[in-house]
Amino acid sequence: MPPTESHPPESGSAPERVIPGPAGLPVLGSMLDLRRDSLGTFTAAQHEHGDVVRLEAGPPGLRSVFHAVFAPDGVQQILASRAANFRKDHPLYEEVRQSFGNGLLTSQDADYLRQRRLVQPLFTKRRVDRYASAVTTEAAGLADRWRTADGHTVDLVPEMNRLALRTVSRILFGLDAEAAVDAIHRCAPVINAYVVRRAYVPLKIPREWPTPGNLRARAATDELNALCDRIVADRRAARGAAGDADGVGEGLLSLLAAAGNDEDGSLDATEVREQVLIFLLAGHETTATSLAFTLHLLARHPEEQSRVRDEIDRVLGDRTPTAADLDRLPYLTQALKESMRLYPAAPVISRRAVAATEIGGFRIPAGADVVVAPWVTHRHPDLWADPERFDPRRFAPEREAERHRYAWFPFGGGPRSCIGQHFSMLESVLALAVLLRAYELDAVDEEVPVSAGITLQATGPARVRLRPRAGAGE
Repeated sequence: MPPTESHPPESGSAPERVIPGPAGLPVLGSMLDLRRDSLGTFTAAQHEHGDVVRLEAGPPGLRSVFHAVFAPDGVQQILASRAANFRKDHPLYEEVRQSFGNGLLTSQDADYLRQRRLVQPLFTKRRVDRYASAVTTEAAGLADRWRTADGHTVDLVPEMNRLALRTVSRILFGLDAEAAVDAIHRCAPVINAYVVRRAYVPLKIPREWPTPGNLRARAATDELNALCDRIVADRRAARGAAGDADGVGEGLLSLLAAAGNDEDGSLDATEVREQVLIFLLAGHETTATSLAFTLHLLARHPEEQSRVRDEIDRVLGDRTPTAADLDRLPYLTQALKESMRLYPAAPVISRRAVAATEIGGFRIPAGADVVVAPWVTHRHPDLWADPERFDPRRFAPEREAERHRYAWFPFGGGPRSCIGQHFSMLESVLALAVLLRAYELDAVDEEVPVSAGITLQATGPARVRLRPRAGAGE
């Protein structure tokens, strides 16, 4: 076990408990394990050392030390009850901030509170439910396109990525969706890889230096910024014009551009662009992950797929699903939640402690980098029986009520919980209903390798064979 910080106990107090953790290599600690398989390293650390673990990575003099917390009580302290002690000062968030701006994902303190007050009305249930037709239009278009799929086999990862990206772009940009999709599809992976790489290297090359990596990332960032600035300007100039054809209205971007109140003012063009970029990052990659893995898990478990489809047929018949159907498809929702348990789109959440805090009987020192890991907590053997098994019945209402609030937290929690939770669930359930009514799916790939980036990344294909259902979509 690596050496740990020591703090003299106060007079009369018990000696401070040493936080356990993996020894790793003599010089590099756990650096190679974390680079090779960070999710597997965190899982092994929980199994071997418990629910509060200390890890070291990197050579002496450049070594990173951080603490991982896995039990739901500890997660609740970090994200909710003691959230003021844990800020988004982690290097990953700083890199995201520099690349995507200071939107809701990265802003803090007064900036965050102001932005949240301005943006919150745009994500009310009533407002979000109006986007249902955009979701079903895009999902139906994909179902039609799949009828010409080569060999009736598709890879769900790129397919769901493009579906989610087209959907969120349609809602954000209205009629400008196609141009936005092409630019984001080309630029976002470049920026994401750049951000993650810079966040976890001991020495960072200044962004201003003209290295190939810096130049590629700068070009991608400039292209996305220019796209958003152009659309923001066009929407502001055309405010009050007629809405688009599928009922989204002016598009969420136009609503953002108009957001404001007497107390907080409004968002200027730069702030609108920064919110839009964060929504695109969080809004399409996270939902795409949930869609792809839900469909793939159902393809691997045909009895569950059949039960979900029976519910869809019984509730919808031949009609297009609407927002009102969200509560009428409980088993489909349970399957989605179980997929989000096994494959959380945000597998690791980072913070930095600004005050010493006791968690699980251990003292987390001020200044420490801290992570909570839905990937690990969602598989915790004390919380989930046979945790690797896909079982939508885990999310029956009575079983959900029995569990700790932070046994399942794919949307985070506390004051920084995801503002788009309802939108993500609405989009996912309606899109799944459209696709599963049109096709039966057979898994080609049984397992899908993954890694942790800004979001969960599939590193291999998730192919399924499509069997069009008789009469569906005709």
